[in-house]
Amino acid sequence: MDGNKSSVVPAPQPLLTVPDGVLLIVGMVVGAGIFKAPSIVAGNVGSGWEFALLWIAGGIASLCGALVYAELSGRFPETGGEYRFLERAYGGGASFVFAWARMTVVQTGAIAAVSFVFGDYAQQILPLGARGGAIYAALAVAALTAVNLVGTPHSKGLQKVLSATLFIALAAVALAGILGPGAPAAAASARPAGADLGLAMIFVLLTYGGWNEAAYIAGEVHEPRRNMVRILVGGILAVTALYLVVNLGYYSALGLQGMRDSKAVAADVVRQVAGGGGAVLIALLVCVSSLTTMNAAIITGARTNYAFGRDVPMLGFLGSWRAAGSTPANALLLQGALTLVLVFAGSFTPDGFSSMVAYTTPVFWTFFLLCGIALFVFRARAGRPEAFRVPLFPLVPLVFCATCAYMLYSSVNYVRFAVSFGNAVLAGIAVMAIGIPLYFLARRR
Repeated sequence: MDGNKSSVVPAPQPLLTVPDGVLLIVGMVVGAGIFKAPSIVAGNVGSGWEFALLWIAGGIASLCGALVYAELSGRFPETGGEYRFLERAYGGGASFVFAWARMTVVQTGAIAAVSFVFGDYAQQILPLGARGGAIYAALAVAALTAVNLVGTPHSKGLQKVLSATLFIALAAVALAGILGPGAPAAAASARPAGADLGLAMIFVLLTYGGWNEAAYIAGEVHEPRRNMVRILVGGILAVTALYLVVNLGYYSALGLQGMRDSKAVAADVVRQVAGGGGAVLIALLVCVSSLTTMNAAIITGARTNYAFGRDVPMLGFLGSWRAAGSTPANALLLQGALTLVLVFAGSFTPDGFSSMVAYTTPVFWTFFLLCGIALFVFRARAGRPEAFRVPLFPLVPLVFCATCAYMLYSSVNYVRFAVSFGNAVLAGIAVMAIGIPLYFLARRR
């Protein structure tokens, strides 16, 4: 009996409920973007209605994607998410390059990007010198990785605390804007010269980004075939509602022109109500927001690396699941180490956050588009699934694929003009390309 017990290989356990999954999505999506993007969006629209409609459109596009991922997750309810979708749609080569890119570019770059936001605002509260922002960023990565190493219940509990704190704080900012003195009397001008609705939509969709991370926990969700659609759709609806309320608060307090002129809309709203002391409160709020996003990304990123290691003997050490705490310990350690390398590299650029965005964005949207197309591949091969089916097929997945294609084009076209970060764009593409010879090496071995 004891021998049989010792031979059991630890595996992911269904410890996550629907509320856990929804909180994970909201925590992953609601990050630094809601504090940066609204002023950029306001600068590219001509009226308050256009401003609101863009945020609603972003929610609709994300909902289309969530419905696509709900069907994909229902077909393959296991830990690994997009890695499994691509493997079954296009073969081992596509999934290998994706997993490699996610491990070295997409997920680690996203965690590093948000860590720089945390570092910049923590530096405002307690300065640590010229490199203080990077030091704080590295400390945040190390601390959150350590919490996740302790175990999934602990990281799940931390996510609930951080998410609840973030929601309360954002609600307070929104109420301050709605119930405060109101927007300045000066009317907003017409659409500014050079304004671009397409550019505005880029930042709206970037602010909505991250909901797809829920697909990586399907193997740890109770009854995933039934509950993944609830998690994905519920998370998107919650995020959309939160964004609309927060932006209403911004608009009520500052007006469209005030938002255009603002470099930190949330800080300006709180400063208008609470005076200069509000700057510290906003810094704390952004720090909490950043930690919430980072923790969610660390949880889901390690799950892909775990699935990667299970399939590739050359990286087999990543496929070890530690029973104590029910966590992919080796995958977490490698992910943390790679993220710290990117934080170190980003600390030598003009802006660590922008360099990490340039490093990750084109690679991210390439694979996002491939996942959308994968749904058509599965429908052609196996027909309609017994579990959840995307409504209004093929319209909904076509909207999602068109959005992905537009964002891929826009990300390459937009960062082309960011001369300072051109090297970061090339570095991300080059690191992704390294996965191609590695795949053939792994096959030979």
